[in-house]
Amino acid sequence: MSEKPFWATKTLAEMTAEEWESLCDRCGRCCLHKLEDEDTDVVYYTTVACKLLDTSSCQCKDYPNRKDIVPECTVLTLKDVEQFQWLPETCAYRLISEKKPLFEWHPLISGFGESVHQAGISVKGWVHSENDIAEDDLEDYIIPHIMIR
Repeated sequence: MSEKPFWATKTLAEMTAEEWESLCDRCGRCCLHKLEDEDTDVVYYTTVACKLLDTSSCQCKDYPNRKDIVPECTVLTLKDVEQFQWLPETCAYRLISEKKPLFEWHPLISGFGESVHQAGISVKGWVHSENDIAEDDLEDYIIPHIMIR
């Protein structure tokens, strides 16, 4: 009988730093700019990504220093688990916090880093860098089918 993988047996609080980091599937969705409707609390994703996101690899261009370069960058930590509902429904951090299994395309399951792109989950190939979009124009880039309450 094979042993279950760490993500199936541990809570987020029990994970090592290396295990925590490996949960990220590198989809880039959390790097998208989001707009919140103040009346309804609905959060809308846009097709505009942080200036540090490499839009072809979906990797942060300066991950270790991202918070210094982009102060509003959200660094996921254990103390924020209660608020993970803003993350995409496919996000491993959200799935684990909700005691749900990872999807088969997740690199930890597939063993292949490109599986997130092949499954069409990542933002690769369809996002704009914030460097190319005026902040006042963000509403023009809302993705209508991705909303989080």
